[in-house]
Amino acid sequence: MSLLQTVEPEQAQGEVAEVYQILTQAIGLIPNAMKMLSINPMALRHTAEAVGYAMHHPSLSPMLFTMIRQCVSSHVGCQYCITVNRGLLLQMGLDMDAVLALENNPATAPLDDKEKALLLYTIRAVKNSNQVGETDVETLRKLGINDLEIFDALNHGARQVAADIMINALKVESDF
Repeated sequence: MSLLQTVEPEQAQGEVAEVYQILTQAIGLIPNAMKMLSINPMALRHTAEAVGYAMHHPSLSPMLFTMIRQCVSSHVGCQYCITVNRGLLLQMGLDMDAVLALENNPATAPLDDKEKALLLYTIRAVKNSNQVGETDVETLRKLGINDLEIFDALNHGARQVAADIMINALKVESDF
């Protein structure tokens, strides 16, 4: 499952058991990527909370956050996350052609102008954070995007890079 020893649901105790219970109620299983985080209960809780926040964001759609994860994981080459997020995008109503087009060209994302701009900004920043700056942020603001939305989209993309690195390096196996 992973190069490191993880906690299986039946052995979980304390904070790990609490987060596992929340995940089981929310999605019906404990994905291997979350089991990887059981090594550090604080990291497990923070990741679960961050994903929950993104999926219930006050103004941005779950589709945007899933597309951010998909595009970042495609760039980084995390097959585990590519597979998971493809499945989520299909469940959200996209067909496989649209998902593959998104991976190859994020500008094809079927999002409104505001969310597409956030997606493209986040992907550019993840690929090379030194090539985005004040002009980019001002352009986003002119589209009606506020600082919290900019921060949350970029933070989600940056966290995905870290997750992809951990999953790849620790050889986390697919759930399917």
